[in-house]
This record gives sequence, C-alpha cells and structure tokens, in this order.
Amino acid sequence: MFSEKNVELLMDILHNDLLTAIFETIFLLTILPTLLSFLIGMPLGVLLVTGEEKGIRPLPRPVMQATNVVINLLRSVPFLILLVVVLPLSKFIVGTKVGTKAIIVPLTIAAFPFVARLVETSIREVDQGVIEAAQAMGASPMQIVWKVLIPEAKPALLANLFVALITIFGYGAMAGILGGGGIGAIAINYGYYRSKPLVMWVMVILLIVLVQIFQSIGDFITKRSDKRIR
Repeated sequence: MFSEKNVELLMDILHNDLLTAIFETIFLLTILPTLLSFLIGMPLGVLLVTGEEKGIRPLPRPVMQATNVVINLLRSVPFLILLVVVLPLSKFIVGTKVGTKAIIVPLTIAAFPFVARLVETSIREVDQGVIEAAQAMGASPMQIVWKVLIPEAKPALLANLFVALITIFGYGAMAGILGGGGIGAIAINYGYYRSKPLVMWVMVILLIVLVQIFQSIGDFITKRSDKRIR
C-alpha cells in the first residue's frame, strides 16, 4: 500500500489533478445540481402543501395525485440505475453522455423529488395559526407563500438545503463509476480499478473532510437564521 510507486502516483495526482477534482466535486457535482434541484423542487414542495384539499390554494385532486406519483416514482429509483437511464437525456441537453457535465442532469433529476419532500416537510412545520391570521387579514395565496410560509420555514428550509447538498455530494461521488469527474472518479479509476488502495483511502478521507465542512457551514447558517435560539 505504501510502496514507492503508490506514493509517487498519489503525489502526482495531488499535484496535477486534485484541484480540478475538488472544483468539479464542490461546484459542478454538488452546488450546481443542488441549486437546480431546489429551483425545481421548491415550487413542487410548496405546491404539495398549498394545493392539498385543505390548503390555501386547493388544486384538482388528479393534479395532486399525479404530482405525488411522479415524485414518489423518481425517489424510488436507485441513483445508479437512474443515472444510466437518464444519460441519453444528458446527451440531448449538454451534448455528451460522458464526463462531469453529463452527470449534472441525472444528479438534478435524482435530487429534485427529494428536495420537494424536504420542502414539503419544512412548510408543514409552520404554525397553522400564523397562516390563518394572514388569511383573516386578506392576504392572497401568493402573499401567504412569500411573506408567511417561506419566511417562517426559513430555518428548516436552510437545514434541509444542506441535507440535500450532502446527499447530492454523495451521489456525485458515486457518479465517478460511470464516467463522472471529481474526487469520486479519482478514487474509483485509480484506487479501485488500478488496485491502488492508498489513492482510494486518501480520496475517501478527503470526501469525509468536505462533508464535515459542508455540515459545519450548514449548522452555523441554520442557527444564525433561527430566531428562536438568538
């Protein structure tokens, strides 16, 4: 494991490939898919609460049932299987089925149903009395969403944002097995396929460190945003 050749390979990777891999892992395989998944999932999560029968803006039951079915179906598919299925769509959208850019599409599709459920849970935690007070004051459904539901659910939404981010981070690392980039690709291509356990373990430790950093940042931001603990 600590032979001269293995150490030399590790040092070469650290010198030539690590910064690019960290950039791809953090920004292209984690932050960007997280933002895209929230762009899709947050309106869906709000819709799941506001559009139900006793919500502030009820929608037809078939619409709500169809929305729930789609979200549940996408959440039920294991990520690696979904990755394989969605890669042709990546080819259509970004022009390739290989590499970091191609993985962004399946990452987003895998994550947005999860995000929708997280947002739904966060919105449901809002005190019903606050919503009823806003309705009594004549606020429209859109005003209630933007001025009551989202502000009141902000701490939970931020906490769930980082839950989603860390989950997507894990998906991005797994995507290295099918041509994705980043730290996960180095761990798989060099550590596993080439039987270089030193490289693999160093990359695994780096992934763990990054997760801890994300979690610490998330805890700090969430606590700062929660008016109940100030």
